[in-house]
Amino acid sequence: MTATNAGASATTSADETSLSAEDTNELIQLCEQRASTYALLSRLYRVEIDETLLHELRALRFPARTGNDKVDKGYRLLVTYLGGIWENSLTELAVDYSRVFIGHGVDAFSAAYPYESVYTSEKRLLMQEARDEVLAIYRGAGLNKTSSWKEGEDHIALEMEFIQILCQRALDALKKDDGDKAYDLLLTQRNFLTDHLAAWAPMMTADMKRFARTDLYQGLAWLTEGFLETDVEFLQDLLADDE
Repeated sequence: MTATNAGASATTSADETSLSAEDTNELIQLCEQRASTYALLSRLYRVEIDETLLHELRALRFPARTGNDKVDKGYRLLVTYLGGIWENSLTELAVDYSRVFIGHGVDAFSAAYPYESVYTSEKRLLMQEARDEVLAIYRGAGLNKTSSWKEGEDHIALEMEFIQILCQRALDALKKDDGDKAYDLLLTQRNFLTDHLAAWAPMMTADMKRFARTDLYQGLAWLTEGFLETDVEFLQDLLADDE
């Protein structure tokens, strides 16, 4: 995606979004963490893991306790796989990526197809109403799909990248002490999650658990499911007092 302008439709008063310096700093840290997590998840779904990413994953330190059992299980599975890397791991992961997300093309139920349209249309087809809706949202936020991206706009990697971009924009607004803009961006994130990403992704991760044979993609399924749960809850709680 390419950002051209910040998009936000909600309006609030300055009093509604005033934060103490301590609260602002805490929210900045949380936005940074959220942006980093969405960036990682987006990359893992976008394309197969290459050697560079594999080395980067091995260097990461994942938390042991997050407060969400699904997230914790996801991290444990990732650590288990990354701790047993062998000479054919990249091939093994490429095969599993294809198995999980591409399948054999026999029918709409032979893989965890990473598109919202597949899980929200009656006949599980690509390029349906969900794709049109998210495309309009992206454009409303000043974002356009890059020419290198050949998949539908409702691919999970793109939806996660969208939230990542909004997290970064909220982070920038907070650093500039622009509480109203930060609030609007957080509200947009919550609405997109509840209306789109978090509404369909759990159905996809359920299919991932059925098809994935490596701990890495099993872990990705659990991590995604749990992280989206906690993120929606976080945004609901954060915004509840101002609505």
